[in-house]
Amino acid sequence: MLVVPVYDTLILSDVRIHVDEEVFALAEVKNIKEETSFLIVPIRENKDQNSLTSEDFYDFGVLAEVADVIKLEGHTTLNVDTKERVRISNLSFEKDHIEAEYEVSNVIEDITKEEQKFFLKRFKEYAQDIFKDVPGGAIVNSYIRRWRTINEAATQLGGYLALDPEERFAILAAKSISERYTLLLGGIKELLEIRDINTGIREKMTEEQQTSYKTAAIRRQIRYLEEELNELENGELDEEQLLALRIKKAGMTEEAEKESNRALRRLKMEGMTGHEYGALYDYLDFMTSLAWKDSKKTTGFNIKRARRTLDRGHYGLDKVKKRVLEQIAVNSIKGKQDGSILLFVGAPGTGKTSMGQGIADAMGRKYVRISLGGIRDEAEIRGHRRTYVGAMPGRIMEAMRRAGVNNPVMVLDEVDKLTSEAHGDPASALLEVLDPEQNFAFTDHYMNVPYDLSKVFFVCTANTTDGIPKPLLDRMEVINLSGYTPSEKYQIARRHLLPKAIEQTGLKKEQISIDTKALRAIIADYTMEAGVRGLRRQLDKICRDTAVKLLEEGDHKTVITQENLREILGKKVAHHDEALKKLVAGVATGLAWTQAGGDILFIEAVVTKGSGKLQITGQLGDVMKESAEIAYTLVKAAYQKEKKDFDKIDLHIHVPEGATPKDGPSAGVTLFTALFSLFLKKPVKRKLAMTGEISLRGEVLPIGGLPEKLMAAQRAGVKTVLIPKGNEEDLEEIPDEIKKKLTIIPVGQISEVARESLGIEI
Repeated sequence: MLVVPVYDTLILSDVRIHVDEEVFALAEVKNIKEETSFLIVPIRENKDQNSLTSEDFYDFGVLAEVADVIKLEGHTTLNVDTKERVRISNLSFEKDHIEAEYEVSNVIEDITKEEQKFFLKRFKEYAQDIFKDVPGGAIVNSYIRRWRTINEAATQLGGYLALDPEERFAILAAKSISERYTLLLGGIKELLEIRDINTGIREKMTEEQQTSYKTAAIRRQIRYLEEELNELENGELDEEQLLALRIKKAGMTEEAEKESNRALRRLKMEGMTGHEYGALYDYLDFMTSLAWKDSKKTTGFNIKRARRTLDRGHYGLDKVKKRVLEQIAVNSIKGKQDGSILLFVGAPGTGKTSMGQGIADAMGRKYVRISLGGIRDEAEIRGHRRTYVGAMPGRIMEAMRRAGVNNPVMVLDEVDKLTSEAHGDPASALLEVLDPEQNFAFTDHYMNVPYDLSKVFFVCTANTTDGIPKPLLDRMEVINLSGYTPSEKYQIARRHLLPKAIEQTGLKKEQISIDTKALRAIIADYTMEAGVRGLRRQLDKICRDTAVKLLEEGDHKTVITQENLREILGKKVAHHDEALKKLVAGVATGLAWTQAGGDILFIEAVVTKGSGKLQITGQLGDVMKESAEIAYTLVKAAYQKEKKDFDKIDLHIHVPEGATPKDGPSAGVTLFTALFSLFLKKPVKRKLAMTGEISLRGEVLPIGGLPEKLMAAQRAGVKTVLIPKGNEEDLEEIPDEIKKKLTIIPVGQISEVARESLGIEI
């Protein structure tokens, strides 16, 4: 990783900094522009880059990336976004640049959000005091008021702090947040004291001797500090005064401030011994913790940077990312959610939730996620009324408090898992949250006042749209994330999953290697899904096994090949059905969509002497049973001219793997073909599969989940697939890798199905 050395500069994480070309050597500016990310590392002495050695570098730095490069009148300025704090190792000095390895070293969060806000407030007060008499101080103070984190504040003020390089590095290297904040406050207090002393000297220079006044000024400063310390220790604000101050500074709407002050008056009347004191305090604490006006500020939306962010986090999904970029571009221009809410629909592991994180990163906004799976009570969305014991705000407003801003990216996960019962319909409660015509005044029952959600960028996810009520679905735009092809899984594993597994296990890249054949074997034989969660688990397992061997056998490189794969992962776990190798009359191959992606489905039919009974086995759902009855009726209609006596036979239809529940309308075509093949005593054509719903008029109706079904057909060795004509446009969404290996025939009537599958005309 490219290293940029800096001297006597306070660099902290999660900050946008503006750096002149004098700080970064011109040769490095050229290199930085070509890098996705790089390391900023402080050095002990101000040296020329060519004379630096490993001993000159401190062992901590920050990961960073260039947001943009500004050139004006021959002068270059970089806008740089700092990321995680890292520990530096293995510095190497090349001809024109420096490189190093690193590992992320997070700071221990040992203080609450409220305590962090207190530190930031005190830091701002000291900073405003320092610049109050400086020319242009009003402009400086406007910048100070916009500081949102102590890291941002310290970085912006870092050049003025009375700290030497060792002290600046100590702030970066602090193990915990409380330690860092204490060091920062110490630095700014010292600067303030120096300012006061210097000011006093200038004012009294003509009245006293410089030496005697300096002594007096220092003594007075000590006395003032002692008095201030006593006031802090003995005269702190009580809870009620503090709450009143927080209400005043929260920036609430007029209605919200009125309700909060009413609750504060009741709190004072109750007293700390009152039985409602705790509930009232919790309410006021919640109301003053919300961001009523604060938005996550960005320096401008960069569409190219957003595109790079999405590409870096997600391989493939080009059409999905294109639609996402359109949406976030419109929202960034208008400053609020506009148009339909995006609903990502796909099998587990296809990247739905992580796409929400990618959107937040691309827009430079805070990210919060709410899991809606299994929610039955409407109060989980709208909150509980405060008249109930144990009342709490709903999940939406609780997430807004966690975000700390009023414009986060909020992912509502698993909206298809919402259920209704006697306590209300939570899906209906979401209508107000997601409707831009209403959510500017969303009222949580706990708050009892409106809150503006119009600036929130909502993203929803679901495995399927079947369980989502129609009114809620109408407010969302469905974006399907189909399963990944084997080639896409291979690229995702190489680029994302394997490096992450190595990092999380504590290994180094040079300690493990997985060859191409082994990785493709893992994908084919040890995963059975549309997404990549199972693939990630298998790679994690390989890395854990390597870690054990590393400790047992010493430091060496482990190479994973197809030959030693079974030793690590055990026997194959993916048993994909294959196309029929032996042709049998009365058996047809269908295609099914499952939660894990797509699969093929064999439907078998047998006729025996009897009394006209139809028996269906294989744990089929009601919809599939109805499809079987429709298929049987169509077969009877096709044999009308021959006057076949169906009252003297019994028909048995079976779908193997009876322990697995199966349902859905798309097996209608397959059921019809199996029955027709049975009565004709003619096998279905070799390596042919089909999908489609049928009507009593003999029409083949469209189905869903086509990408996953075609991937399953290709994986099973099928060569020809019959699909409904209504799904022809969906073929545009199918990867070329799959379409090239299949002959796809659209059909609109059962007569076309009979011709293509059995070679007969009806």
